[in-house]
Amino acid sequence: MISTDFTPVPTVTAEEFRRVMSSVCTPVSVVTAFDDRRPHGTTVSAFASLSLAPPMVLVALDLGSDLLQIIRRTRRFGLNVLSADQSGLAMTFARKGADKFADVRWSADGDLPRLDGAAGWLACEVEQLIPGGDHVVAMAAVVAADHHERSPLTYHQRLFGTHAALPDGQ
Repeated sequence: MISTDFTPVPTVTAEEFRRVMSSVCTPVSVVTAFDDRRPHGTTVSAFASLSLAPPMVLVALDLGSDLLQIIRRTRRFGLNVLSADQSGLAMTFARKGADKFADVRWSADGDLPRLDGAAGWLACEVEQLIPGGDHVVAMAAVVAADHHERSPLTYHQRLFGTHAALPDGQ
């Protein structure tokens, strides 16, 4: 009989885990939402497509995030997939503070804040919030999408960059 009582014993240090995860190239995006009429946003690198039918994504938000509290209440968020030239925006939205939208070009799109110049845009409605350690994973249905032919901003080895295709034949 297989036991269903399983409590993992951490044997990996936070630094070891960070070192391994820094070698994984991840897309950089800014998750946005309105708190009444005031825009809020935070930079995330932990997001992925989840389903094609229906279109769904998942995104991980820090438990201490003000934005998470807004999303818990509104059940909606925008996902701005940043372009390679938007590392400054990634840093702006990665910091703590309430006025991250000062000096940032954006507009309201479907009652969600949308950043100008992003490579991609998804308007999402939360279907489930799942606890995951020091984060919450939001599983959301995509209700609107827009794409621009721009290179994406990525994060690898604790540095911003972008994708480079291998030469043909490799």
